[in-house]
Amino acid sequence: MVSKVPTRGKLLYGGDYNPEQWLDRPDILAEDIRLMKEAHVNVVSMGIFSWASLEPSDGNYDFSWLKERIDSLYENGIYTILATPTGSRPAWLAKRYPEVLRVNDMGQKLLFGDRHNHCMTSPAYRKKTYEIDRRLSEAFGKHPGVIAWHINNEMGGECYCPLCREAFRNWLKDRYGCISNLNRAWNAAFWSHTFTSFEEIDPPMQIGETQLHGLKLDWKRFITERHKDFTEAEIRAVRDGGSDLPITMNLMYDYKGLDYQDFTDICDFMSWDNYPVWGKHGAEGNYDIAIDTAFDHDRVRSLQRKPYLMMESCPSATNWQSVSKLKEPGLLMAQELQAIAHGADGGLYFQMRQSRGASEKFHGALIDHYGKDDTRVFREAAETGRALECLSPVIGSEVKSRAAVIYDMQNRWAMEDAQGPRNAGLYYREACRKSYRAFREFGLNADLIDETQSLDGYRIVAAPMVYMFREGFADKLQAFVEKGGCLILTYWSGIVDDTDLCFLDGTPHDLVDVCGFRSTEIDGLYDEEWNEAVLRRPDLPECGELKEKTYRSRNLCEILELHGAEALLTYKKYFYRDTPAVTRNFYGKGRVYGIATDFDYDFYRDFYRGILKDLGKEPILKEIPSGLEVTEREGDDGRVYIFLISWKPEKVEVQLPEGAKVVYQNERVDVRKPDHSDKAGSSGRAIFSDYGCLVISL
Repeated sequence: MVSKVPTRGKLLYGGDYNPEQWLDRPDILAEDIRLMKEAHVNVVSMGIFSWASLEPSDGNYDFSWLKERIDSLYENGIYTILATPTGSRPAWLAKRYPEVLRVNDMGQKLLFGDRHNHCMTSPAYRKKTYEIDRRLSEAFGKHPGVIAWHINNEMGGECYCPLCREAFRNWLKDRYGCISNLNRAWNAAFWSHTFTSFEEIDPPMQIGETQLHGLKLDWKRFITERHKDFTEAEIRAVRDGGSDLPITMNLMYDYKGLDYQDFTDICDFMSWDNYPVWGKHGAEGNYDIAIDTAFDHDRVRSLQRKPYLMMESCPSATNWQSVSKLKEPGLLMAQELQAIAHGADGGLYFQMRQSRGASEKFHGALIDHYGKDDTRVFREAAETGRALECLSPVIGSEVKSRAAVIYDMQNRWAMEDAQGPRNAGLYYREACRKSYRAFREFGLNADLIDETQSLDGYRIVAAPMVYMFREGFADKLQAFVEKGGCLILTYWSGIVDDTDLCFLDGTPHDLVDVCGFRSTEIDGLYDEEWNEAVLRRPDLPECGELKEKTYRSRNLCEILELHGAEALLTYKKYFYRDTPAVTRNFYGKGRVYGIATDFDYDFYRDFYRGILKDLGKEPILKEIPSGLEVTEREGDDGRVYIFLISWKPEKVEVQLPEGAKVVYQNERVDVRKPDHSDKAGSSGRAIFSDYGCLVISL
């Protein structure tokens, strides 16, 4: 799929720029451009928090300072991604139009302040938003220096005002048609919560209903709909202003407030803001954090299955985290190249110049309060800019995956609100990340997709904790296996439908024959408890990596009744000892593995490696040392770019494949030509120090 990230022939590099904070210092604005050019910056995102400067009072617009900045940047080879300024509105707007302020779930109208304190249903707010967005589009939508639109900023939050409550009732009417359908879908007869009209329904609030799971699930869907509808209104304003430039919105890490998949049909490309807690567990722990970060890179890429943009990251310390940890030397470049490896066509920072005051005055920036080019951070950022220029050949290539992990936000909403089998941690994201990490450590690219997306093109799919089977999902899994796919289905799957009603007649719903087992019960373990499982079939090829080990599990243990499947591992403890903990079943041309318990990661690493080898999969490199991340991008011409990044403090060494050519290496990698100790067909060896980055092509 062709990228819609507007690269203009270069990987995008730059960041969030707020010149309105420096309009009284033309000397600083001039120096900004000089320093940006020195750091190889080619794009800024601008106007994100500028509403008060663009419209100082109601109907009084002043775009002159913005035009001067866009012109000056463009004259110096720096493009602009122009934002709509609606993520943070001026004080005068809240004072003149009080309906724009949100109401919280205690029924209290909030005062002006912070960000996103606006009602997305408010006609007044939508009218003011339309006016400024359209005017910006008319003024800059065809400017040669503007290359894309950035809609709003890190959207999120909820409003419980009368306008939103009425909109919710209308949304429910459209969804269910009549009140009897809604009562049935929510099982409202429980606790005598049956409704006789839609007008009786309020959102789930602290001062009202908190236990009707169907209501709470639909409210979350409605909140996504409100944000999407508001975004579509902003896009209409931009288009009405005459601009046809590509449009994006920036997403957040592990944000559970919105279902991001719903926005993919209105954005030309996706973006996200990446702020890992590097160093939280020491240098040794940065590999785990890198895997967690890669998970979200691939999640955002998988939303549209095409290149995306890392809209924000931090070049130094992130001030709003619990500890403002500095990035070690080399980490800044590794972080940026990781984004490119996973399919980004650029990596930007927040922020270009450090603010003098207010909330993020100590947030890292390319240009700090000192304001010179001889800081450690600036030098590393400039070197990273040079590296991205060397990597311009990867533009137009994509991350192509034969493996996928089902990661579905609506499933997560339902499961984490279900009240059982554990209310103090189901660890859904962690379960998905274990399967993802096992694929990645074998060298496989992996997509993270939800239940609505196609399974075509995948050879192996992991479906962890798919508690809620959305309409048609069971049929999709069955067809995937029938055609020859390999499915890995875990505990607590196929339990409820998409309104959170429990399935009858056995689970996993409609897949008992496909999986070869029925789930009969599930045991929640206390935090201090664990179970163990041992291998029963060491003769099978896929079990070859398990090596007769005992594998520990925690949190949840499902009890299975076999209906054609065979047990590969069995439990060692509790009254269900000797019952299946891992199963295998053949169905159609494919196979299904069932994982009945929350194993520690070492099981996933060993078991998935055995499955992949049995399926005939070969890793990108013959051996991938621990701590080395390996990712592929492939061009339409068949050229493959392999990114290797070392996240461990100790040195690691790897043999390179035959025919490999170095596209880029930083000073932390030593590439050596083949000698007598190298295997036949090798292009030599690469020795990595911490945060070593190497890109080769085949």
